[in-house]
Amino acid sequence: MSGALDGVRVLDLSRLLPGGFCSLLLADFGADVLKVEDTGMGDYIRWATPYHEGAADSAKSALFLALNRGKRSIRLNLKEERGRDVLLRLVREHDVLLESFRPGVLDKLGVGYERLREENPGLVYCAITGYGQDGPYTGRSGHDMNYLGLGGLLGLTGERDGPPVQAAGQIADIGGGAQMAAFGILAALRERDRTGEGQLVDVSMFDGALSWLALVAARYLAEDVNPQRGTLELAGSLICYRPYACKDGWVTLGALEPKFWQAWCRGVGREDLIEKQFSPPGSDAHAEVERVFMERTREEWREFASRHDCCLEPVLGLDEALDSELVRAREMVVEVDQPGAAEPVRLLGVPVKLSRTPGAPAGPGPALGEHTREVLEALGYGESDIAALEESGAVAGPAEAGARGSFMG
Repeated sequence: MSGALDGVRVLDLSRLLPGGFCSLLLADFGADVLKVEDTGMGDYIRWATPYHEGAADSAKSALFLALNRGKRSIRLNLKEERGRDVLLRLVREHDVLLESFRPGVLDKLGVGYERLREENPGLVYCAITGYGQDGPYTGRSGHDMNYLGLGGLLGLTGERDGPPVQAAGQIADIGGGAQMAAFGILAALRERDRTGEGQLVDVSMFDGALSWLALVAARYLAEDVNPQRGTLELAGSLICYRPYACKDGWVTLGALEPKFWQAWCRGVGREDLIEKQFSPPGSDAHAEVERVFMERTREEWREFASRHDCCLEPVLGLDEALDSELVRAREMVVEVDQPGAAEPVRLLGVPVKLSRTPGAPAGPGPALGEHTREVLEALGYGESDIAALEESGAVAGPAEAGARGSFMG
């Protein structure tokens, strides 16, 4: 079965999470993604796990495969003129180039957007950065937490009198960066279908994360009321929409609509609490709700929710979540065969379900530089040309077996 993005060819110069997750989404739906890695250690995510004795080969690590299944790899040295020449040839044959350098890095090397569009006017060039291609922070370093902090999201997360709470998932990297980039790429490709022209897709993780506060910011901009941590209706200020401790853990109550709150109150025999739905934490009503939740276990509350439709679910550990009936039914854990591995590697599945052309893991992840020679031959380089490129250090083939490193070291 053909993938929805069959025929789309992507050059991925990015490293680590935002760009890797973006091109993973494209690869899972059939795009041909070629990782353009340097002639040193390549994508840092390859070296993210070898801290303990006996760690698996980094090219086969679960972290690397989680972002790079189904892709190919070529090693180029863009500081060498011949390496840049190879990139220019590649650009002529590809639809999309994705990168995550700080603004201006590729321009300084002579292979920025304006130069690449000379080679391919239809190129969709997507740059994922922390703060965008313009503005006062273009040259500033940052990570997920920094973007969330500057955009107000981190400051609004947590209890009223407590510290800001970091999320377990990388909201800015994935939600503000990778997913916005995938959308921007597809929007630009759709526009290219009409005009034949490519364009620059400027994705700022700060911008993307800020957009997650669309409703919160809209109210502030309209009413000029500045919310504080713990005062937002959907982030801690209502007793009907909060996590609660129970006998053996935690559950979530999302009874925002009156019908759900009423169902919970009637189910526990506390109709006197119906009129207290929008009471704040710390109130007498809150204390009563807390007391009721402590009377049952998570499993007992799960059974209760099956009988009383009230938006109530347990808070699961990751092990419980990944082994749940829901995850199995939605095929959100899949197995990917990896050459050299004793058994398939289990990874998260494809989160978007298409009815006719569903996505699926496209195959194993590439070894560093595994496809260098194959790609060069397809570009028309002869054996002597390839040997000269390797000799000059402009390209490199597969890394030596057993090569190790750590981007955290």
